[in-house]
Amino acid sequence: MAAPDVSVVLVSPRNPLNIGAAARAMSNFGFTKMRLVNPYDLAFREAKSAVKSNYILQQAQVFTTVAEAIADCDLVIGGTSVGNRDLHLPLHRLEAGGQILKEHKGAIAILFGSEKFGLSNDDISHCHWLYRIPAREEHASMNLGQAVAITLYELCRNPDMEIARFEAVERASGAELERLTTLLQTMLTEAGYINERTSVTSEQKLRRLVMRLGMPASDAHTWLGILRQLHWKMKQNGS
Repeated sequence: MAAPDVSVVLVSPRNPLNIGAAARAMSNFGFTKMRLVNPYDLAFREAKSAVKSNYILQQAQVFTTVAEAIADCDLVIGGTSVGNRDLHLPLHRLEAGGQILKEHKGAIAILFGSEKFGLSNDDISHCHWLYRIPAREEHASMNLGQAVAITLYELCRNPDMEIARFEAVERASGAELERLTTLLQTMLTEAGYINERTSVTSEQKLRRLVMRLGMPASDAHTWLGILRQLHWKMKQNGS
């Protein structure tokens, strides 16, 4: 997957499992540059949640300040749930912000705040603009690993990409569906489900039922085989 030059910057993360989950999301979507600012526990490199993505943790860079972590980036953005703060910066929904990032040609840093406090005002002062993941107001904050995953997915998502489809299948012919209907009616009549008085109406209902199934030819062949075997067994038991 083609991806912009992005460094995922985790500011003061506290839980190694969340760091591992962020690394796993990065690996899922083809991003490899992880930077941490004052991580609470340097044991994050052994995070058990980083399935098949330990290489990201092993090469992750650790910094003392946000300024050091973003020094080589010409676009810095931060994720926020907004809250009641006056941010003094442009704020985009993730969909719109993601498009801006896809079009950017230089190095990008995306800041994610700590699990407990998010990004501080000082952290935000390093950003060119902010974005938010649309979530309901009653619970706008999001788990760190989930926030990283959703953000990076948006950067890789291509709404113009053609959706993969299964090859068209051969539909059952009218003759095959009629054989199936006739066999069903015969079996149900012999089983006592259909009586002679209502046989015409029942046949019509059965035919409509079979037609609504939109059955592929291969499925029609299989069902005819199954029903023929069941019909034969019914006659054997009834003899």
